[in-house]
Amino acid sequence: MTAHQRGRPDARSPISRRTLLTGALATAVVSAGGRRDADARFDGPPPFGTARHQFTVIRGARPIPSVAVPRLAGKPVYLTAFPGKVVLVNFWATWCPACKIELPILDRLQDIETRANLQVIAIATDRADVASFVRSLKLKHLDVGIDPGGLVARAGEVAGPDTPFSLYAMPISYLIGTTGQVEGYLAGEADWTSEDARRLLDYYRGHGSG
Repeated sequence: MTAHQRGRPDARSPISRRTLLTGALATAVVSAGGRRDADARFDGPPPFGTARHQFTVIRGARPIPSVAVPRLAGKPVYLTAFPGKVVLVNFWATWCPACKIELPILDRLQDIETRANLQVIAIATDRADVASFVRSLKLKHLDVGIDPGGLVARAGEVAGPDTPFSLYAMPISYLIGTTGQVEGYLAGEADWTSEDARRLLDYYRGHGSG
């Protein structure tokens, strides 16, 4: 995974659409390489994805730093607070049509997987009225975080803790394994309640980082 470009320190800068577009070309290269790497692994994860994007394995991922993510409701959540669980971290925005499709799917996933060692955290990356947006989608089970300044999802626009997340697309989901490291990511919306997704999640529930 390439190093994040560092921009001017401005914790108030939102994640912009321009930032996402500048990473699109790099994504194609990284994704292609990641797929070849995954295919080459004899004991690699089962395939999961869409017609446009596939789950991409990340080699040598750094551990998740202890960064507090403000919640829409309640105390901040730490991505390191779920030892032994698979954590699916989804980055989304209110202006993103694909996010509007995927968020209800993730809500159902969390409802289904409540007792199955899976935690889904959906992190909003813009400054719109996130609460109203969440209510409009009737989301009841998701743990919703807010990160309009890019503290967690560093995209080259802000200074802060070095995290293993980049917004190559919107939405984008990162899978943290039971060892507390990012195992891979999937760009774009996907059906995380499908059988293929279940096999992928089950794989990482039973495996550490490779």
